[in-house]
Parts: sequence; structure tokens; C-alpha cells
Amino acid sequence: MTSQITPLDLEFRSGGDTCRGWFLPAARTGPAPCVVLAHGLGGTADSGLLPFAEAFAAAGFAAFAMDYRGFGRSGGGPRQVVSTTRQQDDIRAAVAAVAARPDVDADRVVLWGCSLAGGHALEVAREPGGATGIAAGIAAVIAVVPLVDGRAAAVAAARQHRPGALLRSTGTTVAAKAAAAMGRSEPLVPLVGPPGSTAVLSLDGYDQAYRSLAGPSWRNEIGGGVGAVLGSFRPGARAAELAGTPVLFQIADLDRSAPAHTAGTAAFAARAEVRHYPGDHFDLFPGRACHDLAVGHALHFLRRYVG
Repeated sequence: MTSQITPLDLEFRSGGDTCRGWFLPAARTGPAPCVVLAHGLGGTADSGLLPFAEAFAAAGFAAFAMDYRGFGRSGGGPRQVVSTTRQQDDIRAAVAAVAARPDVDADRVVLWGCSLAGGHALEVAREPGGATGIAAGIAAVIAVVPLVDGRAAAVAAARQHRPGALLRSTGTTVAAKAAAAMGRSEPLVPLVGPPGSTAVLSLDGYDQAYRSLAGPSWRNEIGGGVGAVLGSFRPGARAAELAGTPVLFQIADLDRSAPAHTAGTAAFAARAEVRHYPGDHFDLFPGRACHDLAVGHALHFLRRYVG
């Protein structure tokens, strides 16, 4: 499902830096609900997000596919280095930017995040302080193949990667932390690569799958300290604070990167709507087996709760 709507280049400020993304107005008149789309580990807005955004816009929902600071077309640095705190702040800034537009209904903004950003969406949606419900203006959340427990993902990786690759990955993380402690730039490592390589994502088929999505601004590099960052990333532990809020989990049952059982546990805690797909981590993205089904389910969810 595609749209003839031309994406608009939209800038917003976050942490003193200029971030960029593509805004697609809704195919309707008057202020419309808006879906803010954020990518996963090392992803960029031009790497698979626009087909989702186009489908939402064609169905009457505005959409904004954004790049984090240090990635894609956004400014800021250090480049290609993941900070979950910074990225969540970038999503909040993107929400504020679209909510200020006259063609957006500021009370009906939806957070859409895939992989790492699926966890970000759960965190950003929570009201500051935790126990009072969803953040102001956020009407719903869609978490696509969400990473909700970095520790569980690390355990799964240890079972699937070759011992030598794990040792190299551990050494890279230690080196990155040492560089940061000495005030030096974090070393960069490949994000994806073939099995046995030094890449962060090196499971069989992942290199081809990620590269098939890659847009012009994507770079196959990531800060070497990402392992330590993800090890403390556990948004699923607070998912119960979203109970009563419209949340959709889209879970790939054969996911080798973001374990499906942890996503299911978080979805249960959030009392979320859950859709399951017979695929791996990348199979809900454009050109893959489960993409059309995932888009259809997301649109059904949006029409029910914010349409």
C-alpha cells in the first residue's frame, strides 16, 4: 500500500542540534492524528520507514519518519554512537515538532518504533514519574519487533554466535569504555556483517536483510560501546505502567535479535493488543514476507483507537 503524497523535509531541534525527518501530511482535511516513526539500532529514516509512513498517510494519518542525532540526515555528534537517553529525547522533540503543526491534532500523536525504538516508544509514552499513565499528547503506541530487554537479547546472542565472535565483541566494548574514560572518541565497528565477522549483527541472513533496506544516508558503522548500552536497556520492566493505554505489539515469533518471549511478557504487562508473525526480526519490513500484513494490522489498530 503506497501513497502519492510527497514527503516534506522537516527539521526540529533536540539537545541544541538540528534533527531531520520526512513529514507526510494526511490524505484528509483538517488536523489529523500523526504517527511518529523511529528506527532501531543504527537505522535511518530512509532505510525502510517511508513505506510504513506512506501507508499511514494514505489512510488519513499524518506521519513523520525521523533521524536521531548523529545518524542519517540529522546533525549532532558523536556520529553513529547510540545513547538510549539521547534517542528518547529526540523522539520527544519530534513529537513536540509535529504537535505544533496546524495540520496535526496535538492530542492524537502515536509513537511507532521498531526494534530498539520499540523499547524507546514504551519509555517515551510513560508519563514522567511512572504511575500516572501515558504522556500528554500520546494517544497510542505501536511497538514493532520491539527490543524490551537488552540482557535477554545478549543471552540469546551468546547462544547463537560463535565463541570467537563473542570474545571480539566483548573486547570491543571494553575498548570503547576505556576510550570514553580517557576522553577519546568511541571506536566504530561494523553494524552488520556475515557470520563470524566482527559486526554487531552477524547472524546468518542479517547482513543481506539490513542492506536491502539501507537508504543513501545509512552507514554500516556503530559505536563499539553499544553492547554495554543495550545491556542496561530494559523498558519491558516498566511496561505495566502503560496498562489501559492503547498499545500494539507486533512480534516476530522467530525473532533471533529481539527475543519474542520477552516482548510477549512486556505486552501482557501492558495489557496490549498483540499480533504474531511467522518470521524473523527483519521480516516485517518492506519487501519482506510479513510487511503487508503488519501494515494492515497497524492500520486496523489506528482506526480503532485514534482514527
